[in-house]
Amino acid sequence: MVSAEVSLRELGIQLPQAPKPFGAYVEAVQTGNLLFLTGMLPVENQKPKFVGRVGKELDGAAGREAARLAALNALAVARERLGSLDNVSRVVRLGIYIATSGDLVDQPKVADGASELFNQVFGPNKMSARLVMGVARLPMDMPIELEVILETKP
Repeated sequence: MVSAEVSLRELGIQLPQAPKPFGAYVEAVQTGNLLFLTGMLPVENQKPKFVGRVGKELDGAAGREAARLAALNALAVARERLGSLDNVSRVVRLGIYIATSGDLVDQPKVADGASELFNQVFGPNKMSARLVMGVARLPMDMPIELEVILETKP
C-alpha cells in the first residue's frame, strides 16, 4: 500500500498553502480519532478562484475544477493539522455542496472532481461515504463547498 504523501509526489501534486478562515471559526477540529474540516472552498491565496453557479455562470468542467481545488485545500489543512497525510486512516465523509442554477442534474459528475482526487491520494480502500447537494448560494458566491471528516491514526 502506497502512502498518501508518496501518492502526492507520484501524481506531481504540490499542495497549496492551507487557507485561513474568512470569519470567526477554525479550519479544523479534532476529537478523538476524527478530524472535522470546516467548509473547504475553491480559494487560491485567500481569494476565490471560481465565482458563480454551476449551470449558469460556470459550466460542469469549471465546477469539477472548483471541487478539485477545494479538495486540495482540504488536504493542505489536514496535512498542516496532522503533520502528514499518512496520519489519515480513512476519509469518513465527504459532503459536496454545489451552487447551481436550479436545473443542473449532473451534480455527481461535478462532485467527482473532489472524490477522484481523494481516491488518487488515499486509494479506494480509504474512500468515504458521500453526499452531493445542489444549493442556491454558497459563501462569497463560490460554486463549491466541501464538508470533510477524516479518521486519523491513533
